Amino acid sequence: MGDVLAVILPVFLVIGAGFVAVWRGLFSDEAVEGLNVFTQKFAIPCLLFSAIATLDLGEDFDARLLLSYYTGSTISFTAGLVGGRYLVRRPWTDAVAIGFACLFANSVLLGLAVTERAYGADALAPNYAIVSIHAAFCYAIGIVAMEIARAGRSGPVTLARNVGRAILGNALMIGIGLGFAVNLSGLPIPGIVDDALSLMIRAALPAALFGLGGVLYRYRPEGDAATIALICVVSLLLHPVIVFAMGSLVTGLTAGQLRSAVITASMAPGVNSYLFANMYGAARRAVASSVLIGTALSILTASAWIALLP
Repeated sequence: MGDVLAVILPVFLVIGAGFVAVWRGLFSDEAVEGLNVFTQKFAIPCLLFSAIATLDLGEDFDARLLLSYYTGSTISFTAGLVGGRYLVRRPWTDAVAIGFACLFANSVLLGLAVTERAYGADALAPNYAIVSIHAAFCYAIGIVAMEIARAGRSGPVTLARNVGRAILGNALMIGIGLGFAVNLSGLPIPGIVDDALSLMIRAALPAALFGLGGVLYRYRPEGDAATIALICVVSLLLHPVIVFAMGSLVTGLTAGQLRSAVITASMAPGVNSYLFANMYGAARRAVASSVLIGTALSILTASAWIALLP
């Protein structure tokens, strides 16, 4: 367990440093906003662009990997949706936001960082394959479900436009899309550009983790204990168990693929879960608190899976 904690704790210490810095007034809310703009709109898109541009699509973009991971995601969304409606008795719009929090694991800030710490940078190829369609998949499900839950206030054309706008306007998706364009075209990345990308990439994860800590300070728990418990149980326990069962018993993933898929699935809901809830004004307090509490609990879930996985 000591070796596992040595892998996990540095990631969460950086998050904790951001949390404490904002709590003690050493880092302002405006500075957190600026740091998050830099990481989420520039540095991390550069990271994803570089990773996808150099990804071996024939070897790493494996349908079995995606089927294993996104089967778990879809079942987790359904469990959160149904549980939100019938267990904690929230309105359908709140239930969709709860389901989205169960669906949208923190695959980039936590998933990449923890996997790299545990298994090295060379183990991240399956993570990048999962991340490459993560935002598109999750937002498509969430927005379609929310529009249906809102009793058809918008027609199919408006629905399609809302889904497209949420996906195509996302900086992470732009970086991923450009990465696919370079990969499929075979165009080389000029050396000077690649060096500049390397500088941005080295700053991406540590800055993003510090900024995440600052963001989480805002989302301190305020009630909604049953809803928060539902989200944490589904996202931290059910999701990785389903992915593990799919990958080991059904699709026959390699050890590396299984590690990446399960570790990613065991991560807390991402900040995008709150952004989605805030966009629709649904279950905002419960989802925000779940992001904070789930991130803290990820220390335990990630440690357990690292100890158990081959």
